[in-house]
Amino acid sequence: MNKEFLFTSESVSEGHPDKVCDRISDAILDAFLEHDNQSRVAVETLVTKNLVTVAGEVRSSHTPDFDKVIRQAIREIGYTDGDFNADTVEIINRIHTQSAEIAQGVDEGAGKEEGAGDQGLMFGYAVNETPEFMPAPIYYAHLLVQTMANMRHAGEKRLGPDAKSQVTLVYKDGKPIAADTIVISHQHGKDVSQEEVRELAEKTIAQVFPKGWVTEKTKIYVNPTGSFNYGGPGADTGLTGRKIIVDTYGGMSRHGGGAFSGKDPTKVDRSAAYAARYLAKNVVAEGLADSCEIQLCYAIGVSQPLALYLDTFGTSKNFTDSELANAVKKSMDLSPKGIRTHLGLNKPIYQKTSAYGHFGHKAENGFFPWEATDLGSKIRENLS
Repeated sequence: MNKEFLFTSESVSEGHPDKVCDRISDAILDAFLEHDNQSRVAVETLVTKNLVTVAGEVRSSHTPDFDKVIRQAIREIGYTDGDFNADTVEIINRIHTQSAEIAQGVDEGAGKEEGAGDQGLMFGYAVNETPEFMPAPIYYAHLLVQTMANMRHAGEKRLGPDAKSQVTLVYKDGKPIAADTIVISHQHGKDVSQEEVRELAEKTIAQVFPKGWVTEKTKIYVNPTGSFNYGGPGADTGLTGRKIIVDTYGGMSRHGGGAFSGKDPTKVDRSAAYAARYLAKNVVAEGLADSCEIQLCYAIGVSQPLALYLDTFGTSKNFTDSELANAVKKSMDLSPKGIRTHLGLNKPIYQKTSAYGHFGHKAENGFFPWEATDLGSKIRENLS
């Protein structure tokens, strides 16, 4: 805790090819849930020049207009011309019906609770470094690309949809104190100079970081390889679920390995990761620890988690990690159905999660309910 060190995280924009795929997969999921909130959906997307391929398995009383949903998602990101165009891109659809063997393991039945949709392990994490209890490097990396995307959507025509950021922070005594290095690579128009892009980037940097964090010692790189005119799926192939560290904690916490986008909330890869974040955030927001990591694990067809692990890294206040783990277990039903019910996950709320992280937002208007801090008092009561 007393040593000084550097830690780095990256983010990518909604127009990054992998994020385009996450957005399309979650747009399809939302289209099912909007009409049938019990839909079972597992959809993957691949994008490349002039092509979108979707595949997966579903079970639902509703069949959305896949073509319309996909083109609308691409249009809203901002790809409306060139060789990845919402209006002209080719779409190949290979979505089919869910396996009956998977269904029988998941569904409720006579004398049987609903089971997890697969085996797996999930991690949730929270730390009191930022207002939303996220690690600072990923929090500010997200803010950089999201702020520039907001500029683009508000009419800044010099910027394109594809972008990346990378933030290296200086830590001292366990706390972030300064920005060591900031990297922004942002797609731009062919008639836009690198000086203009740098001006937009530096304006964003000054807006995003806490006062005093960016100094004359901070190294700033903007489009370090030169121009960035040609981006998105026309330049680079994308796949759903290839940015799982960007989606979570930027490498500051462990990751179970499962991706989120395109999966309905019976899939514990998604819902249990959300629950673990919710529990860890409430532990920290309640002041029970400065940081908290929680692991859950499941078996296919089994309703309750096989184990819960909790680590506060020596930062807990007055309670052992074992006592906190027991209190957390008592505070929430961690079966797939219990998680979905408690957090209200059977709703079309997932497109908003597909870029700028699934964690570190405010819980409002029905979105990001796993970011609420309404369980801390119950966890504290269960400690007594």
